Amino acid sequence: MPRRRKRDIIIKGFSKLLKEDKLKIVAELMDKQVEAMDLMMSFWHSDNKVQKIFDEFSENTISNFYIPYGVAPNVLINGKNYLVPLVIEESSVVAAASSSAKFWLERGGFKAEIIDTVKLGQVHFLWKGDKQKLLSVFDELKTFLRGATAKITANMEARGGGILDFELIDMTDKIPDYYQLLASFNTKDSMGANFINSCLEEFSVALKSFLGDHELFEGEEKEPQIIMSILSNYTPDCVVRSWVECDIEELDNVDDSMTGEEFASKFQLAVRIAEEDVYRATTHNKGIFNGVDAVVIATGNDFRAVEAAGHTYAARTGKYKSLSTVELKDGKFIYSLTLPMALGTVGGLTSLHPLAKQSLEMLGNPSAEELMMIAASVGLANNFAAVRSLVTKGIQMGHMKIHLMNILNHFEATDEEKTKAVEYFIGQKVSFNNVRQFLNKTRNLEK
Repeated sequence: MPRRRKRDIIIKGFSKLLKEDKLKIVAELMDKQVEAMDLMMSFWHSDNKVQKIFDEFSENTISNFYIPYGVAPNVLINGKNYLVPLVIEESSVVAAASSSAKFWLERGGFKAEIIDTVKLGQVHFLWKGDKQKLLSVFDELKTFLRGATAKITANMEARGGGILDFELIDMTDKIPDYYQLLASFNTKDSMGANFINSCLEEFSVALKSFLGDHELFEGEEKEPQIIMSILSNYTPDCVVRSWVECDIEELDNVDDSMTGEEFASKFQLAVRIAEEDVYRATTHNKGIFNGVDAVVIATGNDFRAVEAAGHTYAARTGKYKSLSTVELKDGKFIYSLTLPMALGTVGGLTSLHPLAKQSLEMLGNPSAEELMMIAASVGLANNFAAVRSLVTKGIQMGHMKIHLMNILNHFEATDEEKTKAVEYFIGQKVSFNNVRQFLNKTRNLEK
């Protein structure tokens, strides 16, 4: 049997090794080294060209990690019906999105709108010069910065995007001599991270040149110290809103134990709690991102950036609260979600990942704005389904029914046992212990 590698050994030059050699080093940490290597290699793509693309997405890749790719049908948004791809491992999310989509399909579907698509970047710098002098020539500086980035912005401007504006942010009351050059951008159908960061790094060079050469600052300690130049994932002006609405009386059949008016009132109270209690708000918003993330990942976008922006937006008033709101007005139930979201449909993984390209094709090759509306609507769908379950039958009944297959797989149930279990638990409570007892009883009867 091969010797196990000690875990505290320092590995030098790991990134320069062949993938197979990296895999061998990893396998040496395992009890069953051969089996570990076979497992990792079994997840390699059968097409070497595709696998090469996957390998080059990241660093030190040794295998692929599979996450289920599902679809939610009948997602009607602004009168257009979508079959939405969802990439997520949580068992109840696709079912919840599909159930909610069907529910609202019969009540006019989802409505959505783009509020704005402005994205932001910052040059952070220290400067001891006269702020008023800089403000007096700020329009001149703006022109200089645009000129310095003309080659970078040419293609984006041809597509209708580019640099929107600049602002000088004085933060010397927080950190001595600290300023920000805040730049706003429109990146059209691209998420725009590389474009924005390229512009910002050029801005930092141009800013030093401008302050160093301008006659107005002659004799001053004028050259700024550039700290960093980077986009912000917080995009409070790149925002989408999605909502559903119906007459309150159309909610009469949601639950047998209450009227539509009682359901609407209880639902509103549940969301109100998420507006006041940070513990509930965190879980409430997580339910929104169950749906949003699944769409974002399926289309090759950055779900971490979307979540970071969303959670910051939820705390924009100084208090973390629900991203969705309920309004009961003139006999109407109106449930809405407002969310910052920077997505792209060109460039990056959207063009390189085969399934990301297929996802966009499945959605009809949407623009970035249309994709924002789709993702937000699915987030609202999941959120509605979760709150509906919480205020009626409880979330565990439906969740555990869907989770049943995971529990059966944990106990290595056969296909025949799975069939029997699914039928048995139609009218029974699903729990880990109950499934164990069912399988033990079934297996003892078969002996």
